[in-house]
Amino acid sequence: MEENSIIIKNVTKQFKVYYDKGQSLKEKIIFKGRNRHDTRVVLDDISLTVKKGEAVGLIGHNGCGKSTLLKLMTRILYPDKGTIDVKGRVSSLIELGAGFHPDMSGRENIYTNASIFGLSKKEIDSRLNDIIEFSELQEFIDNPVRTYSSGMYMRLAFSVAINVDADVLLIDEILAVGDTNFQAKCFSKLKEIKAKGTTIVIVSHSLDQIEAFCDRSIWINKGKIVADGLPRDIHMDYLDYMGERRNEQQKKEKEKQEKEEKEKKRWGNGDAQITGVKVTDKDGNEKTVFHVGDNVKVKIDYKVNKPVKDAVFGIGIFRNDGVYCYGTNTRIDRIDEFDIVEDGSLIIEMPSADLLPGKYLVDLAIECDRGVPVDYFKEACFFETYSKRGDSGITRIDQIWHMPENIKKQ
Repeated sequence: MEENSIIIKNVTKQFKVYYDKGQSLKEKIIFKGRNRHDTRVVLDDISLTVKKGEAVGLIGHNGCGKSTLLKLMTRILYPDKGTIDVKGRVSSLIELGAGFHPDMSGRENIYTNASIFGLSKKEIDSRLNDIIEFSELQEFIDNPVRTYSSGMYMRLAFSVAINVDADVLLIDEILAVGDTNFQAKCFSKLKEIKAKGTTIVIVSHSLDQIEAFCDRSIWINKGKIVADGLPRDIHMDYLDYMGERRNEQQKKEKEKQEKEEKEKKRWGNGDAQITGVKVTDKDGNEKTVFHVGDNVKVKIDYKVNKPVKDAVFGIGIFRNDGVYCYGTNTRIDRIDEFDIVEDGSLIIEMPSADLLPGKYLVDLAIECDRGVPVDYFKEACFFETYSKRGDSGITRIDQIWHMPENIKKQ
């Protein structure tokens, strides 16, 4: 049976959130009875084990408790209930530059930081050149660290943490800092450390990094473990959940926007008016969050105040940063000329909306003749797309990779 490096049993951690806590001694005395607060349970009866040499990723939305759990493992915080047993020397990268003194040089901070991890001066001396070389900060190593950029902080902190021969390495989003080349170098080093038997726990929002490196993913939500297993399996469910969560948030935003509907800029002669707009899936279910490539429908209800001859319906789609993504109308799409003489509804269906992840605002219009505005409705509705792939830009273009035959497959 493999030995466990980390054993967490029935851990609970809560914090008090104060609303009117006095800041000065005078305020605390005068307003002694006014320290109103709520108790927030961040971790609720958490139990898990991590085997020696295993790499585990902790995932979850902001505020779910994953970083608190990592701090409990480092003993920066202590649980209100339960026990945490971490075996061996622990090295951690929890906060950028934690343990560094800004007025000391990089070299001096190496000695200070490494000693916090339990190394003797002799051990640090023997590792000093390796630490400096890995950090790539040779020409800056004797400068005060207050002159370092955030990327330089990360380089130095990571270089120290991986050279203390720790049994357990704990990392919290620190690898999001730094250039791409150094991040690749860090992950290559982490794989080397893992191969030597070091236990690694990473908190990250980068699911791709976790899938590439970790043996397990643990999904934490509202202070509890929702799922624990192979990263690719857990991440599919997590992404679906986050999509539903964004959908709920977007519905709330939509309700707020509907209250502000009357204040939106609209213009036209008023012969007809758009009275209702809904974004739905292919089955007509109202929603605002879609996977890239989903069928998206925009339903328009309109009221006719005066017959509109040679009418034209139009749509324009803009990314929320103002980029114009697409626009068309019934005339451009060669729909037979028509008049609208009574109230009705129109559906614009996009069978495969291949707009890449982002929020998109939709302008709708009724015109007549050659561009005379009847009702132009700016930002009439919106929808959001998300994807489990990492492509970028505005729209997805399918491609096929014809790889050379002489490449070396891993």
